Amino acid sequence: MSAAGEAGDGAAGGRATDATGADCDPSKERPIVQVALDFVDLPRALEVAREAVAGGADWIEAGTPLIKAEGLNAVRALKAEFPDKVIVADMKTMDAGRTEVEYAAKAGADVVGVLGAASDSTIKECAEAARNYGCKLIVDMIEVADPVARARRAQELGADYIGIHTAIDQQMRGESPFETLKAVAETVVIPVSAAGGINSETAAAAVDAGAGIVVVGGAIIKSADATAATAAIRRAVDERVCIETTLYKRAGAADIRTVLEQVSTANISDAWHRQPSLHGIRPLLPGARMCGPAVTVRTYPGDWAKPVEAIDLCRPGDVLVIDAFNSYPAIWGELATHSAKVKGLAGLVVWGAIRDTDEIARLGFPAFSSLISANAGEPKGFGEINVPVHIAGQTIAPGDWVVGDGDGVIVLPKAEAVELANRAMDVLEKENRMRGEIDAGKTLAEVAYLQKWEKR
Repeated sequence: MSAAGEAGDGAAGGRATDATGADCDPSKERPIVQVALDFVDLPRALEVAREAVAGGADWIEAGTPLIKAEGLNAVRALKAEFPDKVIVADMKTMDAGRTEVEYAAKAGADVVGVLGAASDSTIKECAEAARNYGCKLIVDMIEVADPVARARRAQELGADYIGIHTAIDQQMRGESPFETLKAVAETVVIPVSAAGGINSETAAAAVDAGAGIVVVGGAIIKSADATAATAAIRRAVDERVCIETTLYKRAGAADIRTVLEQVSTANISDAWHRQPSLHGIRPLLPGARMCGPAVTVRTYPGDWAKPVEAIDLCRPGDVLVIDAFNSYPAIWGELATHSAKVKGLAGLVVWGAIRDTDEIARLGFPAFSSLISANAGEPKGFGEINVPVHIAGQTIAPGDWVVGDGDGVIVLPKAEAVELANRAMDVLEKENRMRGEIDAGKTLAEVAYLQKWEKR
């Protein structure tokens, strides 16, 4: 039965209220919108919570990062500010269930989370503690191998809610919770929540798949205007409509170009633990941007035969990457650029010299190189096409994704490109929130909480 159906009595469900009588029952017709405050700073969490409540959020979640960073004081602060709202403590309890539920409830949590991967005894202890201390228990199926069977067992052990949750690290690989959500919602009689990359385009689909509680994190908390973002989610859920958004969604392999066209090389570097760009490679034109899969060429100093021949093997949207040993003379010029532009190439990277730069600039072709030289070499035909090349200390293989802008060029290995692109989008979205706070009058040092998080 879906979460919108009737909940059973006793441990299997029933109308849920907190100790003050606040409504915890998602089994009614109107689905609940829960904002997940996955911050590490309480002041920001409270600010976003205010905006989200103004936009129509029903439940407020103290996310696991917030609880780890601020402790249960985060729950206390949320309950003090929003005494009539249901406060969810995403404890992700794995052991010592009785103690963790007890103290979360005493801090003001109306719903406390335990992991479905925990032992039966831990879940049972959590359920008994929840009943004893006046809160409800949600069992989170994150990374559970068989969520349907485990949800059924959690219900037997006394869970009040089941949480279907796609982990953030899995979201970055383009995974979605909806297929699992539907299967679980058809299996249990207690309400089911859905979390994991839900936005205004997918919130209605979550309800259609059986969610009585729609949990939204990034699409609200990374928005410069969390009130408007929450209102869009609220409308999508209530009216069962898809409201388009360009942010807060994760791409699969088929959509990777769309993501990479929105992010910068700096976003990618930040998302990739400060991965360096190709040192020494600079754009010919200010404002040049490109992205596409690599077609690689290894040639010899001054030999422009293989680079020109490689144009014929490229598809529209490819980036030609040429290893010319960072040497003179030029192996690329205006005629090659003209041919590449007509073929539809997205751009060019040369570890070596190019020429005819005025003409290339006039063509508006995104060209990146380490050197510029007026004189060209001769077409001798040495070298190889579509082999791994080594540029600026990095290896680039055919099919790797290449992104270039004013800060240079960064290369995403093909096997990791989807995840890295999504993580880069996550960085961009978080920066948008910080930018909004700066516009509202804070300084960068304040919005980054630098003093608090300096290494001691």
